[in-house]
Amino acid sequence: MHFHDDALFPEVQEKLVITAAPYGPEWEIDDFREDLPLTMEEHIQQAVDCYEAGATVLHIHVRELDGKGSKRLSKFNELLAGLRDAVPDMILQVGGSISFAPEGEGAEAKWLSDDTRHMLAELDPAPDQVTIAINTSQMNIMELMTRDDIAGTSMERPELAASYREMTVPAGPAWVEEHLRRLQAAGIQPHFQLSSIPQLETVERLIRRGVYTGPLNLTWVGIGGGFDGPNPYNIMNFLQRVPDGACLTLETLMRSVLPVNAMAIAMGLHTRCGNEDTIWGRVGAKMTSVQQIEQLVRIANELGREVAGGKEAREIYRIGERYRDADETLAKLGYAPNRRPGQVGFTQHGFQTQI
Repeated sequence: MHFHDDALFPEVQEKLVITAAPYGPEWEIDDFREDLPLTMEEHIQQAVDCYEAGATVLHIHVRELDGKGSKRLSKFNELLAGLRDAVPDMILQVGGSISFAPEGEGAEAKWLSDDTRHMLAELDPAPDQVTIAINTSQMNIMELMTRDDIAGTSMERPELAASYREMTVPAGPAWVEEHLRRLQAAGIQPHFQLSSIPQLETVERLIRRGVYTGPLNLTWVGIGGGFDGPNPYNIMNFLQRVPDGACLTLETLMRSVLPVNAMAIAMGLHTRCGNEDTIWGRVGAKMTSVQQIEQLVRIANELGREVAGGKEAREIYRIGERYRDADETLAKLGYAPNRRPGQVGFTQHGFQTQI
């Protein structure tokens, strides 16, 4: 992405899209019962509260009544139907892991099978987006956790911490291509969750080969443990490689969430918060998902940047758009075109030799 001299002026920036992730699949229900929903009614009310606070994208997971993360797609269908009625303008984004929480004591924290995750394309009603990981990688969410982060929570249990420490994300090439095919066929927009520049490069190759043809909505996920860490140099290096036509959100974890989001707001990018990313405000003081959203709205107001409404967020994310082929996708996103046979030198869209 390019930054001109006026790039930090709010009047030339897109309105801010705030993603709320208020269902905290990694936490056990008693870790923050005041904010972690259990019943279906609580799940839906949480979405309403987040929307009214200023969030326009809802990152979705769902719990069973025993408090464990649900792995039943019927449960997601039930929640999606309720959300369509309760928050019709909100962008509904289903988490592509479905649930990575261990199923019992001593069980592994792991993403569900390739075939199970493919079934997200069959959800009814369909979500607006499903997040998709690129390239199999380590996802050790414990690596950057401090003692303060886990104090008084289930993650103090050594066996649970060890399980999350060893978690990996299965996202091999064949699965990614098939998943993109199914999502696009179902009219569901993929939202790419990327942890490093190599993953962004893989997405570009998928676009150049015509595997994905549509808007490019990205989240940079800086949670360490196999992903980038919340280092400003990592953010800026990644940002420099993102094409101008993409929409970029920044995501990190625990008490890095606020400063990273503050940078995103200032730079004209978009933000994500909620109890899936952190349950903390100041050290030792818990903070609800709604309070986190309200905090970001205050920061945006101080900087003079407007917060997008639901319909505006849909326009920014280009929900429902598809492109003809690789050439149109590259042009829309601001990537250089594919090289034509026999063409030498640099490539650019609309280049004509002047005689």
